[in-house]
Amino acid sequence: MGSDASPPPCGTRGRGAERTAPSASGDRSAAPVTSLIPRLDRAVAVARAAGQETLRWFGAHDIGLRAKENGTPVTAADLAAEEILRRDLLGAFATDGFLGEESGAHPGTSGFTWIVDPIDGTKAFARAVPLYGTLVGLEHEGRSVIGVAYFPALGEMVYAAHGLGAHWVTGIGSRGGEVRRRAAVSGVARWEEACFCFTSLAGFEGADRRLLLDRFLSRAALSRGWSDCYGHMLVATGRAEVMLDPRLAPWDCAALVPILEEAGGSFTDLAGRPTHRGGSGLSTNRSLRDDAISMCR
Repeated sequence: MGSDASPPPCGTRGRGAERTAPSASGDRSAAPVTSLIPRLDRAVAVARAAGQETLRWFGAHDIGLRAKENGTPVTAADLAAEEILRRDLLGAFATDGFLGEESGAHPGTSGFTWIVDPIDGTKAFARAVPLYGTLVGLEHEGRSVIGVAYFPALGEMVYAAHGLGAHWVTGIGSRGGEVRRRAAVSGVARWEEACFCFTSLAGFEGADRRLLLDRFLSRAALSRGWSDCYGHMLVATGRAEVMLDPRLAPWDCAALVPILEEAGGSFTDLAGRPTHRGGSGLSTNRSLRDDAISMCR
């Protein structure tokens, strides 16, 4: 990778050419580590490049904001950043598939599909709130195996690949330099000590899930609307214990699954299935996982 990206401290180069990465559920992924490492390197680098592109528009007077046919917002920054992601990833791995929120699907033949969201949290971005993220996920035969979440305006990145751990980088672009550490969920085991994050009230009401939200609000010691991918990464880095999303698209959460699992936590849909295609999302630490899933049923 070039100097613009933080190389993953995987420590696996040259070891076991066909070794496979174990999944969090205990079975073994069909994706060999030698296939994951170069893709993880590229994902970290291209997320950084696309995220830097969004900063060119962040806080600007005219960001080309408009509504898509489905009513969700899109900006010129979304489109420019996704083009960087699509061009770079398919340029490096021409037989991989690609699914982007803005550009749609490009089928591949390798068994790998990149699933990206150039700006997760466009509404926050449009208001110059720095909690948006650039998400790059990689699916292999239906399972999400690589995830990168980059927060350009915060100078933070969290990334992971199955069997290679989860890593948290802060201080990106700062004078003090970058700080790298392992990403890990908290050990909080009591709701009376837990921080719970959620999306907007309207999102829960629109999904007919307001009673579910109230259930979590009544249990947690601290509840905050730190939404979109930022809330999920707070769980992955031990700063929150539970994050709940009633409605998600695959590009919203493909990057989240491996990050949460490799950080020692869990990402599931509201039915408790570890998938990025379940239409919803629940991130938890290990201690509160079962209880949180039970509360969703």
